[in-house]
Amino acid sequence: MANPILDPNVPAFTRRHMNLADPRLGAKALFASDEFFAPKERMLDPQPAVFIPGKYDDHGKWMDGWETRRKRTSGHDHCVIRLARPGVVHGVDLDTSHFTGNFPPAASIDACHVEGDVPPDDAAWQTLVPATTLQGNQHHYVEVNDARAFTHVRVNLYPDGGLARLRVYGQPKRDWERVERGHAARPRGD
Repeated sequence: MANPILDPNVPAFTRRHMNLADPRLGAKALFASDEFFAPKERMLDPQPAVFIPGKYDDHGKWMDGWETRRKRTSGHDHCVIRLARPGVVHGVDLDTSHFTGNFPPAASIDACHVEGDVPPDDAAWQTLVPATTLQGNQHHYVEVNDARAFTHVRVNLYPDGGLARLRVYGQPKRDWERVERGHAARPRGD
């Protein structure tokens, strides 16, 4: 798969901006509607997704990413991620690497800006990336043109499937009006 740093064919936002969904910086997958086949945390792994032939676990073939069961009811699966820092999102990568028969046919991303680690039930989610058709085993780069800063994203899979990696490329934005004068900013802890 393409390495955004080395591949000149990937969008510029992958080189210009940091991945706000990087767990090494403090991002965290908070909640998933389903993670039967593979846990949500794998989707944020900073390393490229891998495929290991012959590796199985209690739920079947081991996959490197977040994977849900087939929906037998109406609706869709989703996962809420707290970004490492509040920031303006310039683009995303919905990566379906190694998901060939079990990728979601489409995905969208909503975002919100809230105080605290977990968005409340009445959070004002905004559509950041509208429903986008996905293909298996490839990166899906989507540019975002929204100047607002967000603290959380919600990736929606229509209706279900596997997403190897989610990258949220953006620029951290600090609300300096809320920082007391003379106090250094403290990093967010888990």
